[in-house]
Parts: sequence; C-alpha cells; structure tokens
Amino acid sequence: MTGGMTETPYWKTKSLVEMSLTEWEALCDGCGLCCLNKLEDWDTGEVVFTSVACTLLDGNTCQCKDYSHRQTIVPDCIQLTPDQVDTIAWLPPTCGYRLVHEGRDLYWWHPLVSGDPDTVHQAGISARGRTISEDEVDVEDFEDFVVDWPLTVGETVE
Repeated sequence: MTGGMTETPYWKTKSLVEMSLTEWEALCDGCGLCCLNKLEDWDTGEVVFTSVACTLLDGNTCQCKDYSHRQTIVPDCIQLTPDQVDTIAWLPPTCGYRLVHEGRDLYWWHPLVSGDPDTVHQAGISARGRTISEDEVDVEDFEDFVVDWPLTVGETVE
C-alpha cells in the first residue's frame, strides 16, 4: 500500500440530502452573497444583486451576527435546504451548494479545499468590505445599489 492515498472528500461522494448537518453547513464558503438584498424584475424575472446587506451580515467577516436566531430576527431569511438548491435562481454559480448539486467540484478558494476560511475573501469572491447595511438604506433606494460583482451563471472563476 502506498502512503499517498487519501480519502475522497465527502462532497464528491455524497448527495446534498445524504450529508450530515455539519457537512451541509461546511459547504457554505462564507462569501456572504446570499445575505445581500436582491431585486427581481417582475416582467422578466431577472434577479440582480445589490450591495445592501441583511441587517445581520457582518460586512467584514461575511458571517451572520446571530446565525442561530436569524430567522426570528429576520423572518424572510431563507433556510437553504437540499430541495431548494435547484429552485433558488439567485444562488451564485460559485456557491458550494449549487456546485455539489450540479456534480461539480468546489473551487480552490473554498475553505474545504484550501483549509483556510480566508481564501474566499482573498480570491475576491466574497462580499467582504463591499456592503452597506439595509439599516442605512431606504428600501425604495435599493436599486441605487445594484452591483455587478457577484458572478452570474455563465461567468467563470479561476
């Protein structure tokens, strides 16, 4: 037996529904993009991201300030489940949940691959330092904060 053998990572061998809660939670790369407010064109269904973040998103760490109580504090916060991954159009193409669901591998900067939770920020994928809290913006003004930096389907990542 050779010493170079390594076990295949769980995200390559399990479907989303087969994962434990710990494995599921670890698929989140910590980019914070799902915590940005989005706008949907009612006529076309097109969804665009804004730099306006949920009141609970820490703009420096891209972590929720109160993850365990987020749905009580922010009632429209979406608890992502395996069944929803295919139906939520605004999940970024870089999202670990989307990638695994589509049978693709995680990118080099994903903490499960790199071993470092900071690589998602170093790669410029996250919302770190690019947001404003929804507490500081009137909802009528969200369209003034539309951004083009979350990748869309069809764009590629190195």
